[in-house]
Amino acid sequence: MKKAFVTGITGQDGSYLAELLLEKGYEVHGMIRRSSSFNTARIDHLYQDPHDPRARLFLHYGDLMDGVRIQELIAGIKPDEVYNLGAQSHVRVSFDEPEYTANTDALGTLRVLEAVRIYAPDARFYQASTSELYGKAREVPQSEKTPFHPRSPYACAKAFAYYLTVNYREAYGLHASNGILFNHESPRRGETFVTRKITRAAARIKFGLQKKLFLGNLDAKRDWGFAGDFVRAMWLITQRDVPDDYVIATGETHSVHEFLEKTFEILDLDWREFIEQDAKYMRPSEVDLLLGDPTLAKEKLGWTPEVSFEQLVAMMVEHDLELARQEMDKGALRDQHMFG
Repeated sequence: MKKAFVTGITGQDGSYLAELLLEKGYEVHGMIRRSSSFNTARIDHLYQDPHDPRARLFLHYGDLMDGVRIQELIAGIKPDEVYNLGAQSHVRVSFDEPEYTANTDALGTLRVLEAVRIYAPDARFYQASTSELYGKAREVPQSEKTPFHPRSPYACAKAFAYYLTVNYREAYGLHASNGILFNHESPRRGETFVTRKITRAAARIKFGLQKKLFLGNLDAKRDWGFAGDFVRAMWLITQRDVPDDYVIATGETHSVHEFLEKTFEILDLDWREFIEQDAKYMRPSEVDLLLGDPTLAKEKLGWTPEVSFEQLVAMMVEHDLELARQEMDKGALRDQHMFG
C-alpha cells in the first residue's frame, strides 16, 4: 500500500486529492494546523476511526512554519509521495500579509523539501505552483517556457518555491515536480475567493438574504477549471518516471464579468441590479489575463479536463442554493421558537 503525505489537506485541493488517493488504495496522511475551532469540514465525510485497523486516513498536527515538526512527520511516515498544497493562497491578502505569505509559501516549501531530502529521498514530491507566476504575462497563452513576472507577494513566494523545487531535483536528484495550476474552482472553494464569493452571494440574493455584492476588477480574465479535474493531474504528475513541470489549464479564458453573468443568468436575475465595485477589493498591481497552454500535460500525462466552464458555474450555484435554503430554514425555525 502506497503512503502519501499531504500538506493543506483541509483545503479545496487537499480534500479532492485525499478522495482520489483513498479511491486508489493509498494510506493518506494529512498535516493540519491546530485551531480552537474545527477546520476539517471539507474532509469530514472521509473520516475514519484511526484506531480501526482498516483506517487509511490519518491527520497530524503540524505547520509549514515548523520545520522540526515536518521532519518528524516525514521521518515517521516515510511516504512514497508528498504533495505540498499548503499555503496562504489568497492573492489580495498577500499584500496585507507579505511576511506571513513568504514564510508559509516560500520557506514552508523549503522546510518540506529539506525533510524529504533527509528522511524520504526516494519519495516523489509535488509542489503546488500557480498561474500567478506569470503575472504580467509576456505571451498568450502561457506555457512551461513562458517567463515569469509575478505581481503579488503571493506570486513572488510561489516563484521561490517553484525554483527551489527545480533546484532540489537538479542538485539532489529528487523526484520533484511542479504543477503550474491555473485557476480551479469548486463548491469547496473558500468563500473569500471571487468565484465562490459570487455564487454564494447570488444564491443568498435569490432568497432575499442579501441585497448587494461588492467586487473589485470585473475585467480580469482567468482560465477557470474544476478542482476535481486538476487534482487528477497532480497525481498523474507524480506517476511519471521522470519528474518535470507542467501547466495544468483548460485552454479557455473567461472574465469575472462573464462568471457573474452566467451565475445570475442561472438564477434568472440581472446581476447589474446587485453588483457594486469597491476599490478595497482591487489589487495594487493587477493581473489582467491568464490563459494556459496544457499541451504538454495532454501529451505526456494523457490529462484533459472533463468539466466545462458552464458546468462548473452550474455546479457551484446549485451547491450554494442549497446552503441558502438551509439558511432560510434555520431562520424560519429560529423565528418559530422566538415568536411561537
